[in-house]
Amino acid sequence: MPIRRFGGHRSLVSLTPKLSYGLTKMNVSRSGYRVFSANSSTAGTELAKKITERLGVELGKSVVYQESNTETRVDVKESVRGQDIFIIQTIPRDVNTAIMELLVMAYALKTSCAKNIIGVIPYFPYSKQCKMRKRGSIVCKLLTSMLAKAGITHIITMDLHQKEIQGFFSFPVDNLRASPFLIQYIQEEIPDYRNAIIVAKSPSAAKRAQSYAERLRLGLAVMHGEAHHSESDMADGRQSPPLSRTTTGHTGLELPSEFTIHSCPLNLRF
Repeated sequence: MPIRRFGGHRSLVSLTPKLSYGLTKMNVSRSGYRVFSANSSTAGTELAKKITERLGVELGKSVVYQESNTETRVDVKESVRGQDIFIIQTIPRDVNTAIMELLVMAYALKTSCAKNIIGVIPYFPYSKQCKMRKRGSIVCKLLTSMLAKAGITHIITMDLHQKEIQGFFSFPVDNLRASPFLIQYIQEEIPDYRNAIIVAKSPSAAKRAQSYAERLRLGLAVMHGEAHHSESDMADGRQSPPLSRTTTGHTGLELPSEFTIHSCPLNLRF
């Protein structure tokens, strides 16, 4: 172990591996938290590796795969007892498979006595189905209940479709914003961005587009047109027919068929 001198004092510096940005990789027992990838796709695993490299920790050892009968199986290859666990989960094209991988991974960590399980989900799935339309269901509320049941204790996501979705969760939610990073990227990577214009695809998106336009000092355009049913938040879609006149059921409210008006006599004196 080499000995270095700083200001006349001797210091022991261990030969631990250094990363390219000057951080030291932390040991599992010293870090107090672990980072796992709950995605079987290559893109999700690569994102988790980049995050662990920036944090200076090792990626948790686990295997996520599909069995021959297309069932999702997760095997955690190390002890997580008493540790804070971060699960990195991106949402690929197969949304439902990614959700099951996240649920099974969280439940496996919960049964392995993890202290806290934090889900890092940049794009929260089913966030557009946060309102009742016709005789459907609020799927976003269902998903939040499933995550809580699986053992998730905290969620970190970005730009929820509606801020009110945070009320669906029974645990803390960090709804981060991507706009500062996008604006910085536009200003640094696009030299002639001053000649551009910000376009809102619908009147409902005009408020967010206006925020970008004001910070970039650009013009704003709004596209008007008939919204698709899946994108319209105003249309309820339900059409309840009126009660039939031949209905014999009791409605609970009885009104007299004729109203009798009793007037007082009018006496005039001059």
